[in-house]
Amino acid sequence: MTAIDELKLDPEEARRVRQERFERIGRWVLPLAIMILAIWLWDRICVWNAIPQYILPRPGVVLSTLYNDAGLLFSALLVTLRITFLSLVLAVIGGVGLAVLFAQSKWVEMSFFPFAIVLQVTPIVAIFPLINIYVDNQTTKLLLCAWIVAFFPILSNTTLGLNSVDRNLRDLFKLNGATRWQQLRYLRLPAAMPYFLGGLKIAGGLSLIGAVVAEFVAGTTGQSSGLASRIIEAGYRLNAPRLFAALFLISLTGILIFLVLSLISHLILRRWHESALKQER
Repeated sequence: MTAIDELKLDPEEARRVRQERFERIGRWVLPLAIMILAIWLWDRICVWNAIPQYILPRPGVVLSTLYNDAGLLFSALLVTLRITFLSLVLAVIGGVGLAVLFAQSKWVEMSFFPFAIVLQVTPIVAIFPLINIYVDNQTTKLLLCAWIVAFFPILSNTTLGLNSVDRNLRDLFKLNGATRWQQLRYLRLPAAMPYFLGGLKIAGGLSLIGAVVAEFVAGTTGQSSGLASRIIEAGYRLNAPRLFAALFLISLTGILIFLVLSLISHLILRRWHESALKQER
């Protein structure tokens, strides 16, 4: 809206338009300003207290380390990302498939859902020794650990969505002779889509966390190891700049995964779901 168009509005409407404009700008400017301030304070604290580099490196040192060790760190990042995305894909397939099965039979849900809860509430560091005994392949071990962490949010959210269909719509489908699978395809799955996408955004971050934690617990080493192994190695060598650089890559990767999944969710829901329609006003 241009300034001329804004003058044509009544004072209350013009005030609302200006407020919405400031909110859109502030949504990006304020976090960026706080981040810049935090980085500046970090640098000043290191200078004012003469903190050694092996204890707390300055931000500039971390960035230079990230640039100098880019080959080592990004190759490790690719290993971690491979585990992350494979576990997320398996979590989507397993979680959605099992949720559909639960929606078709209450007896199946009552029988197997408690086992999913047990997997969710049991720490992965407690499960890994068993996985280490029964699984020989190192990649499979890491993949299984990350899958366990990412699986439950998709299962629980999709199950909730499939069971949250309006009863009146369900009765309408039954009155028109729709079969159980037709109800699933044309009513329950579309209704569960927002719930599934919400679980997917949660599972995306958890799959990365699961991959990193699994690497920590497994203690993988060598050229084909992930970022967690680089962090452990840097900690042993008191190489704090490389450790901070690896942590920065993990955080940045998690943010990008969340943003990409949020964009996918918005693109899918923007034409018909209320949560996405509100964002376009």
